[in-house]
Amino acid sequence: EELLDELKGEFTIAIVTHNMQQAARCADRVAFFYMGELVEVDSADRMFTAPRERRTQDYITGRFG
Repeated sequence: EELLDELKGEFTIAIVTHNMQQAARCADRVAFFYMGELVEVDSADRMFTAPRERRTQDYITGRFG
């Protein structure tokens, strides 16, 4: 994760993860996909504190997935 922090100032980095804690720590922006559908895109801060979509909230809080 330290290397990611160093590189993201110069490069666009896309990470696919199911680890919400890692995504919250590393990401500036987050996209949530469900069953191949793009559900929501937002800043990491907003996504993990006040997601707009119910499916996003349910996934982040562990209600499904």
